[in-house]
Amino acid sequence: MSTPFPFTAVVGQDDLRLALLLNAVSPAVGGVLVRGEKGTAKSTAVRALSALMPEVDVVSGCRFSCDPDSPDPGCPDGPHEPGAFASRPARMVELPVGASEDRLVGALDIERALAEGVKAFEPGLLADAHRGILYVDEVNLLHDHLVDLLLDAAAMGASYVEREGVSVRHAARFLLVGTMNPEEGELRPQLLDRFGLTVEVAASREPDQRVEVVRRRLAYDDDPAGFAARWADEEAAVRARIVAARELLPSVRLGDGALRQIAATCAAFEVDGMRADIVMARTATALAAWAGRTEVLAEDVRQAALLALPHRRRRNPFDAPGLDEDKLDETLEEFGGSDGQDGDGDDDPDPGPGGGPGGQPEPDDAPQGDGDAAARPEAGEGGEPQPSGGGGEQSPARAAEPFRTKVLSVPGLGEGAAGRRSRARTEHGRTIGARRPRGALTKLHLAATVQAAAPHQRARGRSGPGLVVRRDDLRQATREGREGNLVLFVVDASGSMAARQRMGAVKGAVLSLLLDAYQRRDKVGLVTFRGSAADVALPPTSSVDAAAVRLESLPTGGRTPLAAGLLKAHDVLRVERLRDPARRALVVVVTDGRATGGPEPVALAGRAARLFAAEGTASVVVDCESGPVRLGLAGRLADELGGTAVTLDELRADSIASLVKDVQGSRRAA
Repeated sequence: MSTPFPFTAVVGQDDLRLALLLNAVSPAVGGVLVRGEKGTAKSTAVRALSALMPEVDVVSGCRFSCDPDSPDPGCPDGPHEPGAFASRPARMVELPVGASEDRLVGALDIERALAEGVKAFEPGLLADAHRGILYVDEVNLLHDHLVDLLLDAAAMGASYVEREGVSVRHAARFLLVGTMNPEEGELRPQLLDRFGLTVEVAASREPDQRVEVVRRRLAYDDDPAGFAARWADEEAAVRARIVAARELLPSVRLGDGALRQIAATCAAFEVDGMRADIVMARTATALAAWAGRTEVLAEDVRQAALLALPHRRRRNPFDAPGLDEDKLDETLEEFGGSDGQDGDGDDDPDPGPGGGPGGQPEPDDAPQGDGDAAARPEAGEGGEPQPSGGGGEQSPARAAEPFRTKVLSVPGLGEGAAGRRSRARTEHGRTIGARRPRGALTKLHLAATVQAAAPHQRARGRSGPGLVVRRDDLRQATREGREGNLVLFVVDASGSMAARQRMGAVKGAVLSLLLDAYQRRDKVGLVTFRGSAADVALPPTSSVDAAAVRLESLPTGGRTPLAAGLLKAHDVLRVERLRDPARRALVVVVTDGRATGGPEPVALAGRAARLFAAEGTASVVVDCESGPVRLGLAGRLADELGGTAVTLDELRADSIASLVKDVQGSRRAA
């Protein structure tokens, strides 16, 4: 077994270490979500924590790690006889991103359950993690239904497996730690709220601290055992302090004054529900125990707020997490003073500064494009004059307010990752049929199984009331739900789009579609074209807020190389099909339909568009043309793509009812 990097040797990251230690003292705090860029010791710190956890006594032979002093009365391996127990280190169990539901919660042997009436249960990772640590790296990439199961078990302290009338329950109390890189996508607000604490981590910009990080890492890599031995005393001291804080925790008093400060703080920051109040109370109590006190002080409440509230203030994926510390101090001071507390909250609890992201100022309004890129009408296009490449790059326009959009979906029935956009065969959803299982049986179709076994009962010598079921009789339920898609935005950033300050409205529409993609669990990508070329502004990712940032800073100006934009999008889709063949794509082209860049721009754009139609790629064109004279070029482009066209006004969900139900509408009309 490899020697873990010592927890006390981690340089800096005081908030991360404190949050982990508080959960080690009181697992009821609810776990930690660690958010931060890559290479910031997130995984290193979590793995190092397991070596500090005190050993646990378990019932000998119990697969569910029952406590011999108070065994679980409902344990599937029970009832347990008193006396036999063993001590072992607390486990740290890692949940892979690609884990199945059966691997997480355990699996029943359906064949034995039907044929023999035996509850043959194979424990999952939740059982392994009982009374230890469950670590989920890249938790934001985990399927939503697995995150739901995980957080339900963490909240209830038990895991339930229900399959076709056969149920198993076992205890599952663990310290839950998730790490994530926000650039790769966010968790839903409902799931964020289920984590007790959150910590934002970033690499230090101090040269001396960075030097120390490199020095310790190189020393560890050269001699892991020797490096760990040099930190053994510090590790033992922290381990003893965790044990002492656990013993002190029941004696800590949370007075009415501290409770008022907690309630006032949650109200002042307008967090939803009551979970934040409860988590803050538990965190403040653990902070007092960690500091060796039996009284919760204002400084404990302040630190608890910095750890428990930032992620609960987000209302949509484009909101920056954080907490206004000046407002926090004012609230604590206003409601402090009782129970002998000092309401200033300036002192930081041991072991170091709480630190936390402060409130983020809103960026100044970016100047709007002045539309001075005067241009001549392109030959053969007619209609209103348009800006072209004669003018130079214009300043980025600020996006208009987002709105709720109509549902755009991919036609047909897919088999991609679970989501909320297009119809697909999924593990969860309504049952639409049955089939023979390919591999392990996961969702039994009971009626179809009985139907398959019934004709053979006499030949199998059935004599009792039970049904004789064999492997060939089992039928897997086929279910239909919704999948997430790859929504690839192809945005025209040419000078013609900046005319009449249209770009603000265009960015607002794309921002609205990005928000819709976030809610429907899609991947998104962004291709832009202007001047003489197209660029991949954002490769396909689950981070819609990263796409929003790129969109906000998108400059405009120059000619309209529509063909280059479409060909670049085609290349992006080709690569993504190799990476994830099951995820279907929806191409959203945001343009007025003009093509002015390069030789024969109109003909070349038509040929590029027909590539998408030939491959059956679902597409929609958001027509940004405005003014009294409209050329209908976006509609022609939609026909070439084999998709449909909608105007900016028609994109709104509250415009003409049910206008866009499916992007294949115009294909049928054609």
